[in-house]
Amino acid sequence: MKLQKTILALLAAGTLTVTGISASLPSVAQLDLKAAAADDNNDDWLHANGSRLYDSEGHEVWLTGANWFGFNCTENCAHGLYATDIDAFLKTVGDHGINLIRMPISTELLVSWMRGTPDPVSSVNAGYEPPTDQVGEDGTVTKAGTYVNTNKDFVEADGKTLKNSMEIFDVIMQKMKDYGLKVMIDVHSPAEHNSGHNYNLWYYTSAASDGDTMAIGAASGEKITWDMWKDSVTWLAEKYSNDDTIIGYDLKNEPHGKRGYSGSKCPDDIAKWDDSTDQNNWAYSATECGNSILDVNPNALIFIEGVEQYPKTEKGYTYDTADIWQAPADQSPWYGAWWGGNLRGVKDYPIDFGSSSKNSQIVYSPHDYGPSVYNQTWFDKDFTTQTLLDDYWYDTWAYINDQEIAPLLIGEWGGHMDGGKNQKWMELLRNYMIDNHINHTFWCLNPNSGDTGGLLGYDFSTWDDDKYGLFEPSLWQTQDSGKYISLDHERALGTGSTSISLSDYYKSYASSEGSNLDGGSTWNGNGENTKPAVTDTTKPTTTTTTTTGAVTGDISCNGKLGVEDMVLLCQYLVGEQVDTKKNDFKAGDVNHDSSLDALDLALYRQVLDGSISGFPNAK
Repeated sequence: MKLQKTILALLAAGTLTVTGISASLPSVAQLDLKAAAADDNNDDWLHANGSRLYDSEGHEVWLTGANWFGFNCTENCAHGLYATDIDAFLKTVGDHGINLIRMPISTELLVSWMRGTPDPVSSVNAGYEPPTDQVGEDGTVTKAGTYVNTNKDFVEADGKTLKNSMEIFDVIMQKMKDYGLKVMIDVHSPAEHNSGHNYNLWYYTSAASDGDTMAIGAASGEKITWDMWKDSVTWLAEKYSNDDTIIGYDLKNEPHGKRGYSGSKCPDDIAKWDDSTDQNNWAYSATECGNSILDVNPNALIFIEGVEQYPKTEKGYTYDTADIWQAPADQSPWYGAWWGGNLRGVKDYPIDFGSSSKNSQIVYSPHDYGPSVYNQTWFDKDFTTQTLLDDYWYDTWAYINDQEIAPLLIGEWGGHMDGGKNQKWMELLRNYMIDNHINHTFWCLNPNSGDTGGLLGYDFSTWDDDKYGLFEPSLWQTQDSGKYISLDHERALGTGSTSISLSDYYKSYASSEGSNLDGGSTWNGNGENTKPAVTDTTKPTTTTTTTTGAVTGDISCNGKLGVEDMVLLCQYLVGEQVDTKKNDFKAGDVNHDSSLDALDLALYRQVLDGSISGFPNAK
């Protein structure tokens, strides 16, 4: 079992190599495997296969979390730590079943860390008084922390000098680990700014009218350049490359901008998605930044948001096509969306990191909101799940999941509990995500989000029972016992009183009661969920094309070669029970020597990562 876990982990990470390949290599045991870390900091990395996410053992996981902002703001620290203690906060977050925190941060702050001059924090209440046991003149001992004891790990040994922003961030990451929580970093804005999300781009440009206030550092006074953006998030990824607390990076929050009504060239101050190498082409920038991160940490998930507008390319329109003032939807050259929500460009220009192993780390991450944030046209009716799919969701982002292009994570959704249309929309989206294995992070934990509110009160301790009650069914949990499921193989969430670790789930629950994933499913032990039939809510005009004919290496019999075939071969070679009726293991003999062995496994790796162009034909 230990060998199996090690092999599968290395396969998922793309670090399995074979040296001295020859016909005499008889078994998996002769593979040259890079040593796995002795601790548990590297056993929770994830990868994608089709529209689903899996751990290193081939077990499906579901990311169900919430946002906690503040490191993107001028305070340079997650909000609420002026009102509560970090341990108490993370305990209650974990006990409430949240398994992932999406943590916004600014490029300016990351650059200060990268340069070794971390910007200071504010609005943090921390101290430990007295810092050590004190013995009075009469011999009375006053124990350390008798008078003040809150966020004591945020201060120096004197009990009162606040640590810098990077040190506090590192403390928070360690405590996330202690409470079984995983983190995805969201590069929210160029500068430290409490409204930095309003800026269109991820770097400074003089073409932007608000560049001087939004993309020049609040503390540094520097223009935040494209290189600073890419280099600083890459630096953080390398810093945490041996620690799976941070499982991935959302490269930029809500790239956006509207084309405008004049000119014959796309403005430089809006985010677009095309095949150019312009810096404001989000598809190009995301590809460059994602590759940079994967070069230093091949295990990290790369979360890629959409843009705001996408041209009707099927009619020949491009980003150089000017918009038409007050044009009806059928005449406009553009498809609109929420900021960061438009992923129509994936059809025409999908992100490609250059190899299948790197591409298996892609998660597309749109944002979606209801009418309380803005009353979009698709809310101007008695909307249903099907009308939302027909009018907006499907062609904007849901097709990516439905067509097995990549997993989705809705990075922001939420809003006010109005008892009306907004609440209805939240319930419909929640149910759609549950039924269709869509990952998500709710916006937000913080109460101080003006247009949505939060899950917590202003003491950052009291939960909004009504809003949490709406949100809670979308958290990953066992079907009968209601145990929340951690993404950590060893640690349950929070105190562990309401949750189980990932290993415990697959050992004791997955094949019996299962979980609410896919609207309720159990694990069959062969890499699949068995789920009840659900209402078909895909767009009715959508058709799926099935590839026919034999494909070399296609063990899974799905008409194409993919990572799942290599994983199946690995499971077969290490002796794990596999379904030999459903899968064609003869197809795994890719070197045609009439045996399945490590030679075949090595060839899969080389073909899938692009080292060789195809399998050999000769025996």
